Amino acid sequence: MAIEGPLRELGIHDVFQLLDLSRKTGSLRVTSSLRDNEGIVFFSNGKVAFASIRSNPHPLGEILIRAGKITDADLDRARSLQGTRGDGVRLGHILVEIGAITARELDRHVRGQIEAVVFELMSWNEGFFSFEEGAVDDVPGEATASVSTESLLMEGARRIDEWSRIEGKVAHVGVVPVLAPTPGDHPAMLDLLPNEWEVLTMIDGQRDVKSIATDLARSDFDVAKIMYGLVSTGIVEIRNPGSGGSAAAAEGTTAQLARSEAALRAGNPDEALSCARRVVSADSRNVSARRLASRALTLLGRHADAVEELKRASQADPFDPTVQLELGFAAARSGDFATATTSWSHFIAARPDAPEAERVRAALSAAAALHTAIEEARHG
Repeated sequence: MAIEGPLRELGIHDVFQLLDLSRKTGSLRVTSSLRDNEGIVFFSNGKVAFASIRSNPHPLGEILIRAGKITDADLDRARSLQGTRGDGVRLGHILVEIGAITARELDRHVRGQIEAVVFELMSWNEGFFSFEEGAVDDVPGEATASVSTESLLMEGARRIDEWSRIEGKVAHVGVVPVLAPTPGDHPAMLDLLPNEWEVLTMIDGQRDVKSIATDLARSDFDVAKIMYGLVSTGIVEIRNPGSGGSAAAAEGTTAQLARSEAALRAGNPDEALSCARRVVSADSRNVSARRLASRALTLLGRHADAVEELKRASQADPFDPTVQLELGFAAARSGDFATATTSWSHFIAARPDAPEAERVRAALSAAAALHTAIEEARHG
C-alpha cells in the first residue's frame, strides 16, 4: 500500500513518526522541485536501515577514506573480493571481514550517513513524499544499519534549535567564509581539533559553506557548526552574497535573478525555475527569487507549489505589498480563496491608490461571491 502526498499537508516529521509507530517496512522517497533534489530512506520494521540524497551522493567507501578509517588499497581489495564472491555481501561487511575497519566503526559511519540525509530532509517544508511497502533486501547501500526513528526525530528537533543559534553568525549555507586578518605583530596561535583544521583548509574566499560540506562529504549542519565556532573565535569572517560583502558572490546572485527574469520573458519557465532555485538554495529568505520561482511554477501549471513559494516569500517580508498581490492571484488560481482574499486585503490596505487596486477590489468581490455560492451549494 502506498502512502503519499504533499509535505504542506503532512510534514516530514509526521511522516517519519507515522512509519515508526506503524512499524513499516519499505522505501520513502521525498522530492523537492524547488531544490531540484530527492532523498530516499529505507525502513525496516519502523527503523531506518539506509538513506541517500541526490545532492550529496558520496558512497560509504569514499567517506571512510576521507575519515582516514581505510586506505585506497583496502577499498580496492574489498571491491575485488566482492566481485569474485558473488554472494551479495555488502562492501562494508567485506571491509570488516578483511580487518580494514571494525564493525563498530562501520556502524558509526553508516549511522552518520543516515543522519545527514534524514536531517536534511527534515528541513524541507515543501515537496512530495511517497512510501512504498515491501522488502528492503535490494537496498542500494554499501552497508546498512538499524537506527531508531524516534532517536532521529529527537536529534532532528535538537538540531533545529541549534540551527537557530548558528544562524546568528552563519545565516545560511550560501555565505562565503574568509580567513580573518591577523595583526602582524601578534601572530595567532591556533589550537584546533582535526575536523576544524579540515574545514579551515577548505576556506579560500570562493567556496560557500555548502560547497565546503559537499567537497568534504560532510553534512551542512556539521560544517556550519564548525564555521560558527571559527567565526566566534575570530579566526574566520563571513561574507553574505546578498549583502555586498562579497562582490563576486553578490554578482552571482544578481546574475541568476536576471537570467531567471529573462527566461520568463522568453517563455522558458524551466530555465527560470532552475535559476531561481540556485538563489533560494543559497539564501532561503530571498523574496525576489521566490517570486520568480512562483511565476515559473505557475507557467508550468503547478499552482499549489507556486502558492507555497509566495507564502514563504510573504513570511520573509510580510509587508511587501507586491508579494501579497501575487500571492492573492496565485492562491485564487489554485482555489484557495481564503488565502486570496486575505492577501488582497493586505495589498489594498498597503496600496489603496495603486494602479492595480481597482482590479484587486473587483477580484475580492468576485472571490467573496464565489465563496458564498460554494458554501450554499455545499450546505443546500
